[in-house]
Amino acid sequence: MTQFTPFDSKANDSEAKSDNERLLVETISIYDFLAGISQLSIIGVVETTAIVEAIHREIVLRPIGLLNHKHGHFWRHSLSSRVYGMIKGITLLVGHSLAFAIHKSNHFFGSKGTQPLPNYLHQVVDVLNGVMGDHLESKHNPLALPMMLYSSEGQPLAKLNQINQSQALSGKVVIILHGLCMGYVNWQPANEQGLGQRIIKAQPETSVLYLNYNTGRRISNNGRELSALLQQLNATYPEISEITLIGHSMGGLVSRSALYYGEQAQQPWVKKTNKLITLGTPHHGAVLERIGNTVQQTISKLPFAASLGKLGDIRSTGIIDLRHGSVRDEDWQSLTTRSVLPDSERHFTALPEHIAAYFLAASLSEEGDNSKVNYLLGDGLVNIHSALGEHTGDHSLNVPEEHKAVVYGIGHLALLTDERVLEKTVECLKL
Repeated sequence: MTQFTPFDSKANDSEAKSDNERLLVETISIYDFLAGISQLSIIGVVETTAIVEAIHREIVLRPIGLLNHKHGHFWRHSLSSRVYGMIKGITLLVGHSLAFAIHKSNHFFGSKGTQPLPNYLHQVVDVLNGVMGDHLESKHNPLALPMMLYSSEGQPLAKLNQINQSQALSGKVVIILHGLCMGYVNWQPANEQGLGQRIIKAQPETSVLYLNYNTGRRISNNGRELSALLQQLNATYPEISEITLIGHSMGGLVSRSALYYGEQAQQPWVKKTNKLITLGTPHHGAVLERIGNTVQQTISKLPFAASLGKLGDIRSTGIIDLRHGSVRDEDWQSLTTRSVLPDSERHFTALPEHIAAYFLAASLSEEGDNSKVNYLLGDGLVNIHSALGEHTGDHSLNVPEEHKAVVYGIGHLALLTDERVLEKTVECLKL
């Protein structure tokens, strides 16, 4: 079994650091989980109270024409405003007390509190990161996932390094990326029928790694970080000859973003990457996020319900980036709101010329259904044209027809386990 030295997933490609300066990234512990949930609960109560107060203020002041009045102190000095302030103050006080109690209990229980999370709690954390991962990161919440690589046995590389440092990573490496609200555990690394084990059986000389990351962050931020991580991987193990990226859903966009930023920086790992395989990736956006954005904008324009539009801001920027498949900073940096540029203004991001891309799409319909509805519905989350990289004008990724395939009769999540999809993926590796 190939062993590895630890990597710092928080590397910034704008700051060159030597390998011995990299920090060791630890996995989330039971203590982190309890502390993170506590903080998240308190913040949730405070922010929900603020939204309720905004709705109350609108209902009271709008009918008398004072909602946007310059004399805003009318509300600030009212009894209602003081009550809301008291609720938020008490909540924060309870939160600080609870955090102190958890901190003390961690010292009392010792090593038990530092034990890694079981898989079922990891999946809870994965979902929370997908829904509000950027909020977790900005609040320095312990639940915010670091970017880490795991082995084909589901072990973090730092732990493997403690077992054996004598073996080096070389030859072919396949890196598998999960999608929104998921983690590496969703690939079932130990399952003999899972994708990773199938690849190892078909190509025993290939090493399989799984990427785990915070899917609630901007896709371009994750792309930059992945590019830096792969650059470190390549620099530490120059004997790596080939790298293949396999991404499900958002994982395909993060891969494309990493390739873009790696190529811009002329990083050697990009030249060693010869294939990109995506499964149900919304290369040109996901219909569900577009519907969600339309609903939010509609609600925000309704009298007495405008404050409810703020609920839409809870969803992560990672989800927002899925609206049009945005993989570059330029698609959102110029905006003052948590949004992305419209599809017509999105910056085109081509694949490096040497990359052989293979795009797989899924459809809930049965094979032979060539109706427009089938293509729009797709796998329930991503339509077929988007998953195959097809678009009008310059935005089309121009993947050869023989490198595209549609698997019928399954939904978006089934792309992880469907026998036909896994077989096609392994076949693409052999080409």
